[in-house]
Amino acid sequence: MNTEDVKREWFEKDYYKILGVPKNSSQADIKKAYRKLAQKFHPDANQGNKDAEERFKEVSSAYDVLGDEEKRKQYDEVREMAASGFPGFGGQGAASGGQRVRAEGVPFDFGESDFGDLFGGLFGGARGASRRQPSRGNDLETEVRISFDDAMRGTTIPLSIPGPAPCPTCAGSGAEPGTSPVVCPKCHGSGSIAVNQGPFSIAQPCDQCGGSGRVIEKPCKTCRGTGTVQKTRKFSVRIPPGVKDGARIRVSGRGESGGRGASAGDLYVRVRVEPHKVFGRKGNDLTVKLPVTYSEAALGANVPVPTLNGAVTLKIPPGTASGRTFRVKGKGAPKKKGQGDLLVTVDVDVPKKLSKEEKELLSKLREAEKESPRAHLGVEKGGRGRQ
Repeated sequence: MNTEDVKREWFEKDYYKILGVPKNSSQADIKKAYRKLAQKFHPDANQGNKDAEERFKEVSSAYDVLGDEEKRKQYDEVREMAASGFPGFGGQGAASGGQRVRAEGVPFDFGESDFGDLFGGLFGGARGASRRQPSRGNDLETEVRISFDDAMRGTTIPLSIPGPAPCPTCAGSGAEPGTSPVVCPKCHGSGSIAVNQGPFSIAQPCDQCGGSGRVIEKPCKTCRGTGTVQKTRKFSVRIPPGVKDGARIRVSGRGESGGRGASAGDLYVRVRVEPHKVFGRKGNDLTVKLPVTYSEAALGANVPVPTLNGAVTLKIPPGTASGRTFRVKGKGAPKKKGQGDLLVTVDVDVPKKLSKEEKELLSKLREAEKESPRAHLGVEKGGRGRQ
């Protein structure tokens, strides 16, 4: 069955009557009625019985619609409009010359109604065309690179964006100054025309005005009626504090200009943040490696730590191992509410060159050490290793 036959069947057949159920039946009752009738008229149980075969098809078609809640709702709307004579849906004598059909004795005009919209989503057919508005401008995207410090404190950057912009002569209308677009003489401003398709009349965008319902009799000489010109626009964009590398910032209305006065698209600014020589970043937290001496790690010390706003003092407790991380509250990257933290990872610095005095002191320390850190491995006997 093709699309047009399906459309016509919705008017002509009462699916509730076919299944033998009232209109207010539940989905469960409809399913129960269908199963009973399908079993009764199934071709396997009625071999050679053409009437039973046709009845089975009819029952299946009815359940295909009523068994689907969304289709059932739309079918009910169709039947209600058919029963009421389709008020407000084209009435008598459509100006488009749309073809008329009869559904259970009620005439209906497919040419001028909005009824095609109801069928469009169900059967994939053409919907009733409405007046097309001037299209919104395209969105644009550009990329900027900023320093880590600028990313942390926020900055304003200048941009130059080439592309379509509103025509300065006609202010984007496309019409010569002093004139205005007029109603399309072909579609009378509706933006659509009716095209006969067999028993139905399908609404399509008007080919003279492109569906806008308006035509420009005297196009602007500068933009030739398009409403836009090619231009390099210059403006500034504010980058918020704490922006992350790869962030995409939306600037409303800074994209391509829309046609004939339509709204402009948006501009998306992709931010690339240069790496910092000291700080790293983990979400809203900043990271830093803090070198400490062996004696500072072993004995403990108060050590200065760099931050975005000057140094702070970090207390290193005695016996701190290399790789341990300390959290300094509120010294990270700016965020919407407050600021992240600074994650300080201790890195015990082992000197590559030692003075004579340092060697002597470390030798005495080694002699004084009584326990080996490798004792649990079971690889040393008779005390610590010696050189």
